[in-house]
Formats: sequence, C-alpha cells, structure tokens
Amino acid sequence: MRVVIGLDLGTSGLKAIALDERGQKVAEARAGYPLLTPKPGWTEQRPEDWSSALREALKTLVAQLAGKEIVAIGLSGQMHGAVFLDSEGQPILPAPLWNDQRTEKDVRYLEAVFSKAEFIRRTGNPPITGFQLPKLLWLKRVYPDLFARVRKVLLPKDYLGFLLTGVYATEYSDASGVGAMDITRKVWDEEILKALGLVPDLFPELGASHRVVGGLKREWAEGNLKPGTPVIVGGGDNAAAALGLGVSRYRPGVGSISLGTSGVIFAPLEAPNPDPEGRVHLFAHADGAYHLLGVTLSAAGSLEWLKRIFPEVTMEILLKEAEVVPLGAQGLFFLPFLSGERSPYLEPKLRGAFIGLSLAHSRGHLVRAVLEGVALSLAVVYKAIRSLTKVNTLLATGGGSSSDLWLALLGGALGVPLYRAVGEEGAARGAALLALVGAGVYPELKEALLATALPQVAAPPPLGKMGDLINDYELLVEGVLSYYQRQLL
Repeated sequence: MRVVIGLDLGTSGLKAIALDERGQKVAEARAGYPLLTPKPGWTEQRPEDWSSALREALKTLVAQLAGKEIVAIGLSGQMHGAVFLDSEGQPILPAPLWNDQRTEKDVRYLEAVFSKAEFIRRTGNPPITGFQLPKLLWLKRVYPDLFARVRKVLLPKDYLGFLLTGVYATEYSDASGVGAMDITRKVWDEEILKALGLVPDLFPELGASHRVVGGLKREWAEGNLKPGTPVIVGGGDNAAAALGLGVSRYRPGVGSISLGTSGVIFAPLEAPNPDPEGRVHLFAHADGAYHLLGVTLSAAGSLEWLKRIFPEVTMEILLKEAEVVPLGAQGLFFLPFLSGERSPYLEPKLRGAFIGLSLAHSRGHLVRAVLEGVALSLAVVYKAIRSLTKVNTLLATGGGSSSDLWLALLGGALGVPLYRAVGEEGAARGAALLALVGAGVYPELKEALLATALPQVAAPPPLGKMGDLINDYELLVEGVLSYYQRQLL
C-alpha cells in the first residue's frame, strides 16, 4: 500500500496523519510544545520545540506504517509566524506567532511608507500586526544586532521543510500572509522591500503548493520512511484545511466555516479581488487560485473561556441550559473580542463585553449570548465576503461544529445552507492531499480532490431569522469601537 504523510504545525501541537491513495486515514500521531507569553501581547514558540515534536510525531506515526510504502510528506502549519535564521540555519530567537501583537509601531510605520490602499492593491491586505513583515521590522528596530545576523526568515511550516530537506522554500498561500508578496504576480514585491531597507533574498523561493522541496535528509529517516522521500512544500493551514474539505476553485460557490478557537470563513476565488477596505483578507489558495478569509479571533475560544468560569459543570450541561433560552437571550448580547478582533475591524485593542445584563439573566443566558455573539460576529464577516463573491454553501468544521444549537444559530445568522464534513482531519489532510499530487499518485489536484472527497451531512435547520439581532449587534460594536478609539487618542 502506498501512503503519504501530512504534517500540520499548529499553535497547540503538531499533528501527523497518513493517508492511503483513496484519502483514507491509516495512522495518526500528535506531539505538543509550549506556548510562550513573555510579555503582554506577545505570543511565541521555540523552533527547537517544533523540531523535537516533529521527530516524536514522525517516529510514532511511522511505527504504525509497517509494510506500507511512504511516497511523500506534505507540510502545513500556522500562518504569519517568523522564524529568524542565521547563516548556519540556526534560530536566532523564539518565533513570534500569528496572534502576536508586539508590532503596532511597525504597522504604523508601514502605513506611513505606503498607504493602506496601496498595500491592499499590492498584497491583497492592509498592514496587520500579526503578519510576518511587521515582525521583521520589529526585529530591525528593537534588536538591530540580531537583525544583522538574519540570513533567512521562514514561515513555521517552511521551517519544518528546511529541517527535513535543508532547502529554503515556500509557496503562494502561506507567503501571501507575509505582507510582502505581490498578490497578482505572485512574486516578492521588491518595491515594498526596497522602501523598507529589506532585500528579497531574506525570503525563501516561491512556487506552487504541490511542488517538491527536496528529498528527506538521512537524519530524519525512520523505519520505512526512507532517505530521499519527496517533501512537498504544502500550504498555509487555512488553505490546506480547505483542500482537505474539497473547498477549491473546482467547486464554485462552496466555502467553509470553522468553529475552532477562532472562527474562520473561507471563500474560494478565481482571480485576486481584494476588499478595498481591507475588512477581510485576500490570500492565494493552495489550488493555484485565490480565496477570501474572514476571522473572528475568539469563537470556540469564547465558549472555552466561559466554561473556565463554571468549572463545576460540564460543557454538555452548559449547552443544555442555553437551549431553553429564547433567541436573543432576552436582550443580552456578547461581543467576542477577548483577543482583540481581526475581521472586519482590524483592531487588536478591542475587548469583549456582555451588554444588557439584568437580574433576570441566568447562567444559561450567558452561554446562549456567547453562542449568539459568535454567530453574529461571523455574520458580519460573511456580509463583507458576500459583497465580493457568491457563496451558496458552507461546510462546517472545528470543535464548535459538533453543537447542533450553535450550527442552527449560525445558519440563521448567515442565511446560507450549512453542511458538516464527516471525517475531517483539518490542515494535515490537505497537506497529505498535496503530497499525493507532488508524488505523482494523481497527475492533478482536481483529480486527487474528486477521488478523495469526504462525505457531508446537512446541519440542523436554521434557528430563526436574526436580521434585527445583527443590526443591533453592529450598533453595539460601533459604540464599543468609538469608546476604545477615544481611549487610544
């Protein structure tokens, strides 16, 4: 049996799976590592911890694959992080992550060099604190001696590729979240880099997601994982997860919605069509086309936060209490800005709130308001996406999608049919599918997606029309935004 390995370097751990030629999972393994928060607003991880997790996960996975031929490894991982390497390929300091907020000054500097509108025209997005380019400017500004030692800056998954092959390489989907790639020509924007005193050679070579980076180095061989096994460059986590669901240019009108720690709406596009206001992101897709991406930073994360306040009860009990609360939670709203907010406000200093609390409200009302607040937040994100492209169906994934109540609320808020994917394995699956193409098991990605499609089941019917609630929610957010903007002046 021929199999491929898909790796996903997430924020909480590394996931490795093996798929056969029909896309069926035959093995899986996981390995964890710590999240470091040395200062308020800073989030980072040690690349050395990723390396240890990679070795552990591969060893565990390969032990389950005796008698099978491993023909390729595909890569995916968290986007936007920055791995700063010296001339020996060694990390200079811990890697700031996608949700790190230390770069506010550097984003303001970027907006002074090129206007927000010009950045959107060139790269598909305005300058954003979490992107990689501001992290590079932060290092140059705060630690110039360390910056002088930098020879390459890699995205997290591309660091795995470098470890496995010794080759510096990336691809369009992840690179479009750096903040320095010309989104139309798919090259590093030399004009932007020159204006910032940077050179394109700092970044790895660009190319398609299914291409081979290089052969596996001997020190990573394990059992029947042989030296020279092709390593495929893969895709950023959102693009790879979408491919794992079959969401691509080959299924027009079908997008996805994820209810993980963050909430993400993904909509494929054929051509680069950015939002002029920058409310949602435009990235290259791993299928060779493009996609729009809108993010609510605290989706299931909001519910997990609330659960910590009530440790004496299970999540199941909390959700049952929320079921009996009427739509609108009797005037109680929740704004899910526990980590600031990405789409459509792009304001890292926004903070969450319950608004409308009264003596009539119980614990069930708090839970219901959180569920509705996340649904309303994603409805506002979807409104921005809907103005740019048409989405007829959304495939629901992530831990929160297991809740019938939450999906019913989402269906009512978005007004678009929702389906659950059965057997979804996230970005690791998408990385493995790209490996099937890179290894030549399938000649084209379209053929691989058709042959490995996951079954789907309809979500529960929408729970009421929520247009009035969406309007009230947007008015409340306008007031909160105004408050925080006054505080920042």
